[in-house]
Parts: sequence; C-alpha cells; structure tokens
Amino acid sequence: MYSIQDVCKMTGLTAHTLRYYEKAGLIAGISRSSGGYRQYSDSDLEWLELVRCLKNTGMPLSEIARFVQLAHEGDSTLRDRVELLHAHRETVIRRMAEMQQHLDKVTCKLGIFTEKLRAYEAGSDTK
Repeated sequence: MYSIQDVCKMTGLTAHTLRYYEKAGLIAGISRSSGGYRQYSDSDLEWLELVRCLKNTGMPLSEIARFVQLAHEGDSTLRDRVELLHAHRETVIRRMAEMQQHLDKVTCKLGIFTEKLRAYEAGSDTK
C-alpha cells in the first residue's frame, strides 16, 4: 500500500490532483487506513496510469469518469468500454495526423528561415 505522498512522488501528480481525480470519479475505491488516510494499491496505480494516459491523449474527464464507472460495473460493460476506447483511439490518430502536418509546415519554414539567416550572416542578404 502507498500513501498519497508516495503516489505523488511516483507519479509527479500533486495530492490536490489525486484528491480531485477521486472526487471526479476518475479513480475509485481508494481504501483508507484506520486513521482515515488514503492507501493506494498497485491496482490503483495501474488505474491512475490509464487515467493519465487517457487525459494526456485528450479524452475529456467526463468520458474518463464514464469509462471508470463502466469498468466498476463489470464485464457486462465490456462492449461499451471497447467502443469508447476505439472512438478515442480514432480521435488520437486523427489528431496525430494533424500534428504531423503542422510539424511538417514548421520544419519547412525552419529550413527556409535558416537559409535566410545563413545568407544574412554571410552578408549576402539583398533584402
């Protein structure tokens, strides 16, 4: 079992963020010690890793909470979870393609301006 401070050190998340995730339904079932302190299990850490992945790839928190809720409802929700993840995967693929186009444009402009800079610094810039 891990304390909230342990999880903060392991994940780089703040205690505030972990509490928020729990309150928002993004992680559920965190056990408590006899003193009332949160105790995270390895399973909780795996869920937290998935939540962070989904969040970092642009899934809205409401959809993540829905996914978590479905998971806690059991195997009867497997189809819904697969559909949700499939739709999210398609969104991520589309966004990656868009980002690649943007990167290509930036790389092209970088090449153009690098050449202009070289010419300018060599004194051959005619403006």
